[in-house]
Amino acid sequence: MDIRHRPRRNRRTPALRNMISETHLGPEHFIYPLFLCEGNGQKIAIKSMPGQFRLSADNLLKEIAECQALGIQSFALFPAVNDSLKNSTADESFNPKGLLPTTVKMIKDKFPDTCIITDVALDPYSSDGHDGIVKNGQILNDETIEVLVKMAVTQAAAGADMVAPSDMMDGRVGEIRKALDQAGFTNTGILAYSAKYASSFYGPFRDALDSAPKFGDKKTYQMDPRNSREALLEAELDVQEGADMIMVKPALAYLDVIQLLKQNFSTPIAAYNVSGEYAMIKAAAQNGWLDGEKAMMESLMAIRRAGADVILTYFAKEAAQILRK
Repeated sequence: MDIRHRPRRNRRTPALRNMISETHLGPEHFIYPLFLCEGNGQKIAIKSMPGQFRLSADNLLKEIAECQALGIQSFALFPAVNDSLKNSTADESFNPKGLLPTTVKMIKDKFPDTCIITDVALDPYSSDGHDGIVKNGQILNDETIEVLVKMAVTQAAAGADMVAPSDMMDGRVGEIRKALDQAGFTNTGILAYSAKYASSFYGPFRDALDSAPKFGDKKTYQMDPRNSREALLEAELDVQEGADMIMVKPALAYLDVIQLLKQNFSTPIAAYNVSGEYAMIKAAAQNGWLDGEKAMMESLMAIRRAGADVILTYFAKEAAQILRK
C-alpha cells in the first residue's frame, strides 16, 4: 500500500518509544502527603485509604527515611489534632509546641535536606470543621487571615521550607508573604492552593483527619467545579501576592485546569492527586476490576502530561518503588 506516513514505526520497540517519549515521571516529581498523630509507636490504618496511616513522630521519621532511599525528598504534613485542642478560633494552629511544629523540627534536625511543606488552614484545629472562623453561619474572610498569618509564621519558625495555604480565603497569600518577610523568613516559600475546588473527592482525607465540616459545606470559599476561567483569576491573584508555586486540587478530574494554568503562568504548577482519586484506584484494584499498578502509573503520567511540575500523591512511595525497578 502507498502509505507515506506510518507513525507506528516510532512505536515499534521499547527503545524507540523511550527515545521519543514526551513526558518523564520520576520520584523528584512527587510530594508525599503524610498524616501525623500524637504518641509513640502509632501507625493507625486509614480505612478509606488502603496503605495510608496516621503516624506518630517516631514512625514518621522511619517512613521519611524509607522514602528518601527511593528518591522522594518532599513531604506535605497534615496533623490529626485531638478534639480537646480544637475551638472556634483554632488557637492550637499557632501553638509553637503543638504537634505540627514540633514534628517539623524533629524532621529537619534528622533530615535537613528534605523539603517540608506544611498546611495552612483552620479545619484540622477548628471545632466547626471549616477552613475559616465561623460567625452566625458565615465564614469570615479577614478574621480568618489573621489566624492563618500566625500559623504560617509558627510553621516557618519550626523549619518548614514552604507553607501551603489551602483555605481559599481572599488575600491570604499576600498577608502571609508580608508576615513571613517581616519575621525574617524571606526564604520560606508559599505553595498556594490557588484552584481548590469544592470537590466530592475529599472524603477519605476528612476521615483521616476527622476534619469534616460540622455544618453546611465549603462552597462559599472553595471553587465551583463548573468553572475553569475562575481558576485563572485565582491563580493570577496568588502569583501577584507572592506565591512561589500554584496548585490545582483535585488533579484527575481537573486535568484541563492544570493545562490551563500551565499555558498561562511561568510559576511552577502543582497538582494534588487527592484521597478520593487514590481510594477509587485502590478499591477497584482490590476487587480485581483493574490493574492497580498500571492504573496508578497511567494516572500520574496523565497529571504530568497535563502540565503539573510536581504532584502531591499518596501513591508517591509505591510509584517510586515501581520506577526504581
